Amino acid sequence: MTTNKSIIQKVVFTLVAVSISTLTFGQLPTTVLGQTNAGRVPTPTMLFLNVSPDARSAGMGDAGVAISSDVNAIYWNPAKLATADKDLGFAISYTPWLRNLVNDMALYNIAGYKKTSKDQAFGFSINYFDQGLFQATTANGTSAGNFNSKEYALTVAHARKLSNALSLGVNLKYINSNLTGGYQAQGSQMKPAQTVAADLALYWNSVTEKNWNLTYGLVLSNISGKVSYGGLDKNFIPTNLRMGVAGVKNIDEKNKLTLTLDLNKLMVPTPQSVDANGAVTGTDPNNTTAIGGIFGSLFDAPDGFGEELKEVTASLGAEYLYNNTFAIRGGYFNESAMKGDRKYFTMGVGFKLDQKYGFDFAYLVPTGSSSPLANTLRISLLAAINQERK
Repeated sequence: MTTNKSIIQKVVFTLVAVSISTLTFGQLPTTVLGQTNAGRVPTPTMLFLNVSPDARSAGMGDAGVAISSDVNAIYWNPAKLATADKDLGFAISYTPWLRNLVNDMALYNIAGYKKTSKDQAFGFSINYFDQGLFQATTANGTSAGNFNSKEYALTVAHARKLSNALSLGVNLKYINSNLTGGYQAQGSQMKPAQTVAADLALYWNSVTEKNWNLTYGLVLSNISGKVSYGGLDKNFIPTNLRMGVAGVKNIDEKNKLTLTLDLNKLMVPTPQSVDANGAVTGTDPNNTTAIGGIFGSLFDAPDGFGEELKEVTASLGAEYLYNNTFAIRGGYFNESAMKGDRKYFTMGVGFKLDQKYGFDFAYLVPTGSSSPLANTLRISLLAAINQERK
């Protein structure tokens, strides 16, 4: 006879696995039905938190921690808000998700900020991921009903300049992941996973008169405890360490070039290694606290530091800007074949009207054939309606 616990764990695991697999483009070799997670890919829940919401950075290979500031700095690096050259900004972004597979999944983002002085700013954002209609099954394979799965994060941001070159930013966010609606398993009811999390960020602008002006960013995002969907299991959320550098060259009065590189690492435990004889090596994530997982994630890979490096993804991007009005962007995202194997090129364009209103578009081109990534696009509308600060 199937127990309440087994049904709950089966439904939660299935839904979380679906969420993870869709957000990693169906390439995650997780443990399902006896298959081994050979690459030992870290598998937190709420992975929508690490999906690029805006078209500008998406067109640059998903790089944005160190590029020039706009309203979407709230997601990429809130410390950059203190360096924004406008008093007030807003943006709306839309991303239809896995368009080649389904037509009812999409990511929506709304963001805004206000500079209250020359050296500080406040902001907010709403990130909403609609996963569409999902059909769940219980442990014995029978239907558990249809659910409209959805996740969202509400964020408030604050940024302040500590000096002419260095800025500090903080985000506080409420996160809700409702994957199963009000499903009940023999009297036990599932519930949304919810938590409060924080981001800590630094931004450094070298402000030089050299040919290339360099900026640097460092962000630790989604710092929080474990979450539960109603069962006994606790899940990590995708705490992420992001660092980057950008170089800006003013070719002349009308032409500007930006090159940027971001490096990202999930700060959650690496799954254990199990050999053919059943011997287990590595740290058990189930026995690791959220804070312990963050600090231990730099050293817990069963194959050592070389495996840890494979968990680092790289985003390389470029932006050419003409007359501060028209932009062309391109980029490349790379992930180790052992740790998910996401590899894709990106391209995008941007337009500004009266130096106040903007439109950005990005398109993603996967390197593999028949990839769920194909036809992924993003659209962003922006407004920076106040005059530039002097």
